[in-house]
Amino acid sequence: MTLTRREAGVLSIAALIAATAGAKAATPGVMVRSDNQPLNLDPHQVFDVPMMGYSLNAYDTLYRYLDNPPKLTPWIAESHTSSEDGLIWDFKIRPGVKFHDGSDLTAADVVWSFQRVLKIARAPAAAFRPILTAEQITAPDPSTVRFTLSRPYGPFLAAIPIVAIVNPRVLKANEKNDDWGASWLASNEAGSGAYKLDAASYAPNEKYEMNRWDGHWYGWKDNPKPVQKIASRTVKETSTGVLGLLNGSIDMTDSYLPTDQVEQISASKVARVEKNVSARTFIIRMNNSKAPFDNINARKCFAHAFNYKGFIEDILKGYAERDPTPMPTTLWGFPKDVKGYEYDLDKARDYFKKAMAEGAPMRRPIQIHIQNTLEQTNQAAQLFQSDLAQIGVNLRIVNDTWANMTTNTAKPETSPDMWVHWVSTYFADPENWVGQMYDSQFHGTWKASSWFKNAEVDELLRKARGLVKQEERAPLYEQATRLIVEQSPDIFIYNTVELKGVSNRLSTMRFCPVGSGTEMRWVQMTS
Repeated sequence: MTLTRREAGVLSIAALIAATAGAKAATPGVMVRSDNQPLNLDPHQVFDVPMMGYSLNAYDTLYRYLDNPPKLTPWIAESHTSSEDGLIWDFKIRPGVKFHDGSDLTAADVVWSFQRVLKIARAPAAAFRPILTAEQITAPDPSTVRFTLSRPYGPFLAAIPIVAIVNPRVLKANEKNDDWGASWLASNEAGSGAYKLDAASYAPNEKYEMNRWDGHWYGWKDNPKPVQKIASRTVKETSTGVLGLLNGSIDMTDSYLPTDQVEQISASKVARVEKNVSARTFIIRMNNSKAPFDNINARKCFAHAFNYKGFIEDILKGYAERDPTPMPTTLWGFPKDVKGYEYDLDKARDYFKKAMAEGAPMRRPIQIHIQNTLEQTNQAAQLFQSDLAQIGVNLRIVNDTWANMTTNTAKPETSPDMWVHWVSTYFADPENWVGQMYDSQFHGTWKASSWFKNAEVDELLRKARGLVKQEERAPLYEQATRLIVEQSPDIFIYNTVELKGVSNRLSTMRFCPVGSGTEMRWVQMTS
């Protein structure tokens, strides 16, 4: 078997730690974390869970989400005001904030950062491009940033925290061919966050290290024993990370623990499992642009063939909540009257026959791509494979990586037949889920990778996006979600209880669904 480039770079946790002097677990002040790594280190190029785990520590943002449920909190902006029509937004920048090179962070730097996001047009740009151009972001004075929107945009304030503020002086000094410093920032850092990257430690897809920055504007008085060094390591398998946690070579796992590992950690004396109700949804995507998934009866066949109750209760031991929609059950805009699809192989067979009668190739081999570092995606696929076999569907499981899958979903012809993943909380607004997943204007992004298109859904989502008041937007998202569920573009499974293995050396964990509890400035180390 030929390994992908990403897989070839993944070493065992023991080898990684042995190879890195000064970054061993059990060393006072050093925390080793097992994670998937971001595709590169530029927060304006990459926008996913691994990047959140990095950027929340290396960079600051205008506002920050804190705690659970996530609360939008002033960060390097002390406050904001907006015009009555929702078009003009002014943010007042906090004095005394400095970048890691010691230079002051000013309103002009914030303007440049947002302009860079729009010009690069990747990752977080999708949330702003419909209503902003680079020219519409200005600094009326050294402490004020002004956004002049093209039209009212409901998710605007909620999305503000997704843009990391970068140091333009550092990036301009490292520009190549007008790339806004993108090549350089992919393996370096230009932030003002609580931790500073040790650039020499970075190995793509393998590891990075960050050191606590004493000059962070927030200060450290409320944390007498902070983590001094974060050492992030890729671990090929969940079981390897758990073994490292139990033998003391790792201090924190990712938040995708399978149940058997939860029980193993809970029984130990050296670590515990942090359990937090989140707003992370678990789904199986279907490529609606490709037969048989371009047929609604085929899609409903698959929707009725997944054993939701068995997966949640037997495999996950109840550490999840059934969610029949793509929206988190805890978020406004969730339609409480939607029942969704139940596990029923008789109904699945009926839809199978209807799809076959309409010419859908239901008997061709179907591939489902899983994330090979996350065992739960494999457990879901194996359960699904067994039930589909009973109705005559040949489901083949393909080991894959997050980076490879998100790259392939940029085009309908390279998108997998099916793939398994979570949609995490990047910002707390329905736009984060149904807005960017099912509005066809976002085709080509990993969130919209089912290639679903419905004119009525597009209209509802765009109308909701153009309103400012939550009470006016919520009914539109509810109606759009009902229509989406009726069309069954994907298989909606659960809302997450996030499970993370944590060494007993760590305390005062401050969980937020945005970032899945990976912001380390709050964590204390007892040894």
